[in-house]
Amino acid sequence: MELFPTIDIQEFRKDQLAGNQGYLYSELRGEHHIARPHQHHFFLLVLFDQAEGVHTIDFKDYHIDRHQIHILFPKQVHSWKLGANTTGFQLMVDREYFEKFSPNFRFSFAYYQRNPVISLSNETFALLYYEFNAIRKELEDHNCVPAIIYSRTAVIASILSKEVQKVVQNEQNNESNPRLLKLQELIDIHFRHEKSVSFYAKELNISTPHLTKICRQKLEVSPSQLIQQRTILEAKRLLKATGLSIKEISFKLGFVDSPYFSNFFKQHTGLNPKQFRTD
Repeated sequence: MELFPTIDIQEFRKDQLAGNQGYLYSELRGEHHIARPHQHHFFLLVLFDQAEGVHTIDFKDYHIDRHQIHILFPKQVHSWKLGANTTGFQLMVDREYFEKFSPNFRFSFAYYQRNPVISLSNETFALLYYEFNAIRKELEDHNCVPAIIYSRTAVIASILSKEVQKVVQNEQNNESNPRLLKLQELIDIHFRHEKSVSFYAKELNISTPHLTKICRQKLEVSPSQLIQQRTILEAKRLLKATGLSIKEISFKLGFVDSPYFSNFFKQHTGLNPKQFRTD
C-alpha cells in the first residue's frame, strides 16, 4: 500500500521549460498550493527569489522567504502553500544522475535532511541563480553537452556546502562520512524489523562502540536515535496517509503490540497515535 503518491520526474515534463532524460528545469510564479502531500523519486532543488508561504517537509513547517534554497531528497514527503508574489526556480535531477554529482556535497546527507532550507546572501543567491540559468540554457540547446550540466550541478552542490560550512559549529564533525551514508541506507531498508545498533554495526563491519562514536561526533545523535527517528517518521506517514489500524501499524513497524508502540510514539511526539491521526 502506497503511503503517499510517489511522483516520477517524467510527470513534470509538461510544465518544464527545459529538460533531458536526467534533468528538468521549471519555474514557479505566483500562488501555488500542493494540497496533498507527496514524495518524489528524484532530487529537487528549489531556488526562491521573491517568495512567501509555508513549505512542509516530512511533517515540519518551514517559512518560505526571499533568497532561499530548499533541498529535497528522494522519498521525503512535502507539500507547500506559495503566496501570490512567489518567483522560484526548480531543478529536478533523476536519482541516477544525482548519485553522480552527490559527492560534491561535503556534508552528510543527514545534515541537509535535517536542515533542508538554507537562507542565502544576495551574493550567494546571484551565484546560484547564474548556475540555474546556465543549466536551463544548456538544456534548451539541441546540442546539449551532459558534462556541462554535470559540472554546473557539481558547482551548485559545492556552493551549498560552502554555505553550510558557515553555519555549522565544527566543520570536521559534520563532514560527509561514507559509513554514515551507508548507515542511512541500511536504516531505510531494515528499520522496521532491526532496531539493534549491533545489527547495523555488523553490516558496516565495525564495532558497536565505534559506530556510536562516529554518529555522536558527526551527527550529534546516537545510532539508536537515528533508528527511532526513522521509525517515528514512518509511523507519522502511516497514520496520516493510510486507513491501517494502530494495531496493524504497530506490527508493520516491528512492535510486539500496539500499547508498546503507542507509548513509544507518545514518548517521542507528545501525542498518542490516535491524537496525531486526528490532529
